[in-house]
Amino acid sequence: MIETVTPSSTDLQHVVQPSSAVVARAVSKRFGDNVALSSLDLALPKGQISVLLGPNGAGKTTTARMITGALEPSGGEIEVFGERPGESARDLRSRCGVVSAKPALYDQLSGYDNLMFAAELYGVDRDADARIRAEAQRFDIEDALHDKVGGYSTGMKTRLALARSVLHRPDLLLLDEPTSGLDPESSATVLALIREMTSEGTTVVMCTHHLIEAEGLADHVVMMELGRSVLAGAPRELTDTYWPDALVQIEAEDPATLEFLSHEPGVIRVERGLPLRVYLDDGRRIAELIATCVKRGVSLTRVDPWRPSLRDLYFRVRAENGSGQGSDTSPGAHTRPDVSMEPVGQ
Repeated sequence: MIETVTPSSTDLQHVVQPSSAVVARAVSKRFGDNVALSSLDLALPKGQISVLLGPNGAGKTTTARMITGALEPSGGEIEVFGERPGESARDLRSRCGVVSAKPALYDQLSGYDNLMFAAELYGVDRDADARIRAEAQRFDIEDALHDKVGGYSTGMKTRLALARSVLHRPDLLLLDEPTSGLDPESSATVLALIREMTSEGTTVVMCTHHLIEAEGLADHVVMMELGRSVLAGAPRELTDTYWPDALVQIEAEDPATLEFLSHEPGVIRVERGLPLRVYLDDGRRIAELIATCVKRGVSLTRVDPWRPSLRDLYFRVRAENGSGQGSDTSPGAHTRPDVSMEPVGQ
């Protein structure tokens, strides 16, 4: 049984703010006997990047499709900018830009023609050409703008899809695995462009299974499982909740010279071993602790302040819900270079 730590629909008014772009209250969605969403509550802030995380079948893509009005809820209610997608689908879609995991592009048309077709659909008339050229430059596809899209690389197709999604200046951008299949350089470029969009006031909702991308990009994360939210909030606030004590890992040429640390102000406890793990009531005490070591003539060989990552948080929450797969949730256990979960489906 999953114990959700997000508020129930009756308590959601305590977290929903006027600045919420998307609000879901006890939303459910069924496809025959398959339950895709179950009592889903959300409050996604305006002008920020919200990332939906979760294992295969968690309901992330279904949630994104409901936000655009492409799917109707089986129960509950969802609002986007204060309107219900089912009742204001045309107006809301004009305020949304969408990039799917596998963007539907016309391979036999040029990049320019793909963008012009989208501009016409969105009703961008008078300055369509200027917008197309501006976005092509922004997303670094201007040199291939008049080439057929069938010859584009995967990264170029993604950048073309992003350019298409913002031609009409949307207020909300929904991205489903936007870096799927991209090399590291192309992924970094795409993520930087996504961050740039929020600096201009655009609200972004992104589904991804790459935790390292969410770590550096998300202003707000929603961890989903079995069609509901089990944790939501700002990454730093969430990790502070689960790991309220600061931790620094210390080594010295002579470990015995560190014995005094357990008696220093602010030290909660010390775990023996290599390295020595010192837990503090405030991370700002780390500098004081190191200064004291220097004054005592301790020859330090390692000082490593540990900060829990989104990956650590993800696996801890999964383990506490009984859904993890034996993952180690000790400090530093999930700071290895391999920071991708198993591929996430729809």
